[in-house]
Amino acid sequence: MLRWIILVLCVLCPVLQVKLWTGQGGRADVRHLRERVEQQNAENARLQLRNEALGADVEDLKTGTDAIEERARGELGMIKPGETFYQVIEEESKAKPQ
Repeated sequence: MLRWIILVLCVLCPVLQVKLWTGQGGRADVRHLRERVEQQNAENARLQLRNEALGADVEDLKTGTDAIEERARGELGMIKPGETFYQVIEEESKAKPQ
């Protein structure tokens, strides 16, 4: 009887080891999930910095007129009375850089 138990355990142990190393939910899957979590954390950190910068921009636009004026001048090309607007157009190089 003891021999049968030992034999069953000797067969069962390698089968379980194979499942642990290669099966679904095994070590390879865990490693892959950890890599994805690291990538997602890096993406979250990048987006958090972007959100903070956008929040600062929103706060500047709510509280100060300097930021509003800067945006109006840059994005809409607005000028103040008495100012002269100059637009510089650069020609594209006809020779392709090598």
